[in-house]
Amino acid sequence: MRLTTKGRFAVTAMIDLALRDHAGPVTLAGISGRQSISLSYLEQLFGKLRRHELVESVRGPGGGYSLARRTADISVADIIYAVDEALDATQCHGKENCLDDHRCLTHDLWASLNQHMVEYLDSVTLQDLVTQQRDRLRRQQEAGHVGVLRDHRGASAKACSATSSASTNAPVTNSRQEVLP
Repeated sequence: MRLTTKGRFAVTAMIDLALRDHAGPVTLAGISGRQSISLSYLEQLFGKLRRHELVESVRGPGGGYSLARRTADISVADIIYAVDEALDATQCHGKENCLDDHRCLTHDLWASLNQHMVEYLDSVTLQDLVTQQRDRLRRQQEAGHVGVLRDHRGASAKACSATSSASTNAPVTNSRQEVLP
């Protein structure tokens, strides 16, 4: 069992959207550039997120996507399920036919892990993740750490302060290369 890029990218894109949603619709091209996720892949993911009523699309000039619900009302589990991500640690996908059409000895262990994963991901909201990112950026700014500003293709980098990067909405990376809003 593992969470694939589909689920990880969907959660990442939703955090990016939530961080910028207050300023109006957010373009997929902008998310693509900031998070280094293929635009065509984002289009597929956001189609599913829209069908599950997690995002709304706005057409025309100045269009893009905005959240369909408050961030506190969207869980990580909602996002992952919306993009058809299966979270199942059992080999049999819950059918109890793991070993020659019989239940394996570890079925209960993996089924219990599934339940704990679902409960945990359901308990974490998009608001929790947005708050976590804003707090991390604030701590970096207060500490005066220097980040790396990468262009939308990731081909070049310039050293800059986290403070000046935050005002341009450019991605800031810390020394562990985590992309920050």
